[in-house]
Amino acid sequence: MSVTLHTDMGDIKIELFCEATPKAAENFMALCASGYYNNNLFHRNMKGFMVQTGDPTGTGKGGTSIWGRKFEDEIKPTLKHNTRGIVSMANKGPNTNLSQFFITYGKQSHLDSKYTVFAKVIDGFETLESLEKVPVDDKSRPLQDVRIKTITIHANPLADA
Repeated sequence: MSVTLHTDMGDIKIELFCEATPKAAENFMALCASGYYNNNLFHRNMKGFMVQTGDPTGTGKGGTSIWGRKFEDEIKPTLKHNTRGIVSMANKGPNTNLSQFFITYGKQSHLDSKYTVFAKVIDGFETLESLEKVPVDDKSRPLQDVRIKTITIHANPLADA
């Protein structure tokens, strides 16, 4: 399965690891399908590190899962933060996944075994590059609003955006 995030800066297509991380993938896909992520801000942006979204309040403190509670990590030794474009659940410690997620701007080995990697970017790296260049304040909040406008769900990861 794959989805395309249609953002204010362009499209980012990601492929989900449904078999390896079934709960994270189910949660993400259901939130996408319900429109939950529509108009969500990219509320945290750290050049060379990652960009984060998935909180409808835009504060970085909100969000919920489809189950209405935190859900457990799905840490897999074969899924690592080993390159640009890795998509992981954001959390506040072990087994605290809700709706927020982040996309890496490069290899981040120190995140391995702490965050559930559930997808990877397969197209739209130029959009990711544009996001990385957005100026931020001293708390890593973008100075301009950049949002996920809508999301398209694809059954085939190689389908057209």
